Amino acid sequence: MANTTQRRSFGTMSRRSFMRLAGVTSAALALTSATAPAALAEEHDSGTVASSDGVQRIRTMCRGCGKMECGVWVTVENGRAIKIEGDESSFASSGNSCSKSQASLQACYHPDRLAYPMKRTNPKGDDDPGWVRISWDEALAEAGTKLNEIKEQRGGNSMFSMCGTSRIYCMASALGMQGILNTANTHQAYQICKGPRHVATGMVSARAYSWMATVDRPSVFVQWGGASELSNYDDSCRTTVDAAVKADKHIIVDPRQTNLGKEADIWNPLRPGTDGAVGLGWLNVIMENNLYDELWVKRWTNGPFLVCEDIEPSGWQQMGAGGPEEIKTRLLKESDVQEDGSPKRFMVYDQLNQRLTYFDADTGYWEGEQPRTLTGKEAQQKHLAPGVTQGWVPDPTGFDPEIDPQIFGQVEVTLKDGSTSVCKTVWQTFSDYVADFTPEKVEEITSVSADALREAAITYATPIDPSTGYGNGGIQYMLAIEHACNSVQNSRICDLIVGITGNFDTPGGNRGATAATFDEEFAMMGSGLPMASADLWDKVLGVEDIPLLKHHGIWADSTAIWDACNNEGAPYPLYGGVCQSGDVMNMSNALWGWEGLKKLDFLLDIDLWHTPTSQLADILLPARHWLEVDCPRRSQGSGGMEGSHCKCVEPLGESWFDVDIIIQLCKAMGIPWSADPDDPWPDSIKELDAACEPMGLTWEEWKQEFQKTGFRDCKKEYPDDWGTYRRYETGHCRSDGKPGLQTPTLKQEIWSTIIETYHPDGRYNLPTYSEPPESPVAQPERAQEYPYIMTTGRRIPVYFHSEHRQLPWCRELWPVPRVEINPKDALELGIEQGDWVWIETERGKVRQVADLYHGIRPGTINCEHQWWLPEFHGATKGFDLISINCLVNKDMRDPLCGSSYARAYNVKVYKATPENSPFGNPVPCDVDGTEMITSPDDPRLKEWLPNYEGRD
Repeated sequence: MANTTQRRSFGTMSRRSFMRLAGVTSAALALTSATAPAALAEEHDSGTVASSDGVQRIRTMCRGCGKMECGVWVTVENGRAIKIEGDESSFASSGNSCSKSQASLQACYHPDRLAYPMKRTNPKGDDDPGWVRISWDEALAEAGTKLNEIKEQRGGNSMFSMCGTSRIYCMASALGMQGILNTANTHQAYQICKGPRHVATGMVSARAYSWMATVDRPSVFVQWGGASELSNYDDSCRTTVDAAVKADKHIIVDPRQTNLGKEADIWNPLRPGTDGAVGLGWLNVIMENNLYDELWVKRWTNGPFLVCEDIEPSGWQQMGAGGPEEIKTRLLKESDVQEDGSPKRFMVYDQLNQRLTYFDADTGYWEGEQPRTLTGKEAQQKHLAPGVTQGWVPDPTGFDPEIDPQIFGQVEVTLKDGSTSVCKTVWQTFSDYVADFTPEKVEEITSVSADALREAAITYATPIDPSTGYGNGGIQYMLAIEHACNSVQNSRICDLIVGITGNFDTPGGNRGATAATFDEEFAMMGSGLPMASADLWDKVLGVEDIPLLKHHGIWADSTAIWDACNNEGAPYPLYGGVCQSGDVMNMSNALWGWEGLKKLDFLLDIDLWHTPTSQLADILLPARHWLEVDCPRRSQGSGGMEGSHCKCVEPLGESWFDVDIIIQLCKAMGIPWSADPDDPWPDSIKELDAACEPMGLTWEEWKQEFQKTGFRDCKKEYPDDWGTYRRYETGHCRSDGKPGLQTPTLKQEIWSTIIETYHPDGRYNLPTYSEPPESPVAQPERAQEYPYIMTTGRRIPVYFHSEHRQLPWCRELWPVPRVEINPKDALELGIEQGDWVWIETERGKVRQVADLYHGIRPGTINCEHQWWLPEFHGATKGFDLISINCLVNKDMRDPLCGSSYARAYNVKVYKATPENSPFGNPVPCDVDGTEMITSPDDPRLKEWLPNYEGRD
């Protein structure tokens, strides 16, 4: 297996059974055996199975959470889905099917699902919107007319689109709507969820290489700021549990002890929001103990590049996502030392030959270097899941001609004007900064003991099996690092730890989104759609405060959008919007967003449910559930799997597939979706056929193949791309085929040239740490009144963000929002288990139920996010009473991407009593005084049981 090879480098389940499966918080830990349980992973030779009694077994992919690539079998009897179970061919989910997947049966047949287009007849903000049923023709005609009127009268940037989390079959709202409306203003959950990690890695290494190949089962498994054993966007649930159990060492970095974390070998229990300091502490230990990969630092980072403070920043023009941008850097270039020099040749000092040499970012090669033949071997992952291909690992290439780039110290150089300048290397500059983050200093900042931090860093960075030629595995760094106004810098720190320890695009390492036939966002952008005008990105909402929004070219800032809706503090107002599964509660301040939506002239909402957001819509359009649609799919993370959603049951009422909704909206607005002049508005079937065209198949042909053979291993299907590691060596890391990474310098940038360009004061050039702005350290006086640090966003076994609160199985198990509090703190506050408590800041207060938990550190509480109450009839659906997102400081955001300050700020906590509660009731009540559902025996849950009749 380890022989060296050569390759040329390339220029039906009852409710009781359900409760046994999902009722305990640590359900995932019950699934730690080496092989999938027989009940969830039976052996089957064929796909869709029909029988004489009208029973079919259909292979598809689940969408019970944001992951959307867990393979499942759906049993359909007489046209009704009756059972969901794991698909044994789905290696990226280990044949598992979690509680949210099971509850999808109730979601699909829920009596409150939207079944028909609806139109508002009462004023926005009324408890009763006055919905009336209208036809699709009426709905689309009115929506098209209203949107065109706003665009023609006020310009495209006077409108915005909204998109929620990873419902791949509605992602047109994320990009396509920008062209349809001609606006750069998009309110995307992506800004606070994955997006900060993706734009960070996109600027300094390779976009979305925050994804980790957990399916490769790393030797050291690091979970940082999340609990993917419950749910996640990439590898999660059973896959995570198996990776942790099989790993030689398991490390968690989290303020609270997570479900799987109690089994970990090492725990770094940091103060919320101080992830960057912990990461810099790890780097301090790694660098001090020479545990970094020196060849990587010299050859694949810009660590050897020279910082010249005596020159004006200069560079070249390139195309960013939001239009042309002029890269300007103080890194020393050939054009700085000779008149006819190239601005893309970066100077380094060669210690071996004692002279300046260069790396040419125009070609991807060092001075005198030529393309070469790569050698390598099969990966050697000893715990790899059965049936998963190992993949091929190229050997690291050295320097040819031989040089030795200097990484420490400084060099005196002569500039082209004849003056001399002393230039320090980037690595030395960063080393000087990191030197301050000793384990003892980091303990003062984060409360992680110096010994625990040192042990974690050394364990992670010391190869368990040096013979493999690569590191122990990547870091599964997750959402928590994105929510304390330091998200991009935190991501850069994690990315750098991964890179310098030999875990970038290696087995079990961080290697980005799976390369496959299918695009990650199916039908996100029609071939005939115009792109939003480039100049619109100069005026995208929020760009004055967050200049990099233009470079990212993905979203507008959420707070700036709500400011514009409210016409307060924005450069121009917003008048209309289109929402697809978006959520007013997910970022910025939910109450401010709610007030903004009320002021819009027109809002079109496409969803499955009546939600707090849809309560303010003018027209509602019903979308289909995942059991009702066909859609191609690949792993959005590094799972390495390719498959499909396959329609299992007929859709509810007049609900439509999101793709057809958007295409027909284009038609109503007179905008071609397709570039085909003979068919400018194709149906979704033609879009599905187009997605399969690179395989030489129609959608139906691919669907039948998938039913028979199951999920495809992309390492096996695409051996030169996903099946090969270290793709920066082969040219597959970049779209232009050059060796290197996706940065302006083609290196992992410790010193970011893009950030330097947009923030020329230099404060963010390096990956640095900043204190959360409302922490007890940043605002000690405020902490006197608000003494408890609040964190939030944890994963819940039966919910995903704002989803599933109306599903009886889920709500029975988890009927109320919980706030975890240490028993010591609870005793001091006179709070007992199950008490309703107030959580308050100067921006408002909400109530949640006290859950006494020793796994949360004293002085810290953990609240649940995005709660709302589908059982309520009031306009807000109760989110204003219980959602912690109502307390967010809207004006405090990450300066490099705008992600909201969702956690790691201080609050006060006290017991809710009849005297201090509306209606004299500590339990949150609807506008008429009716209590919310608080127990599994509430009769209102029965009203939500599946309705199998009248689906036409």
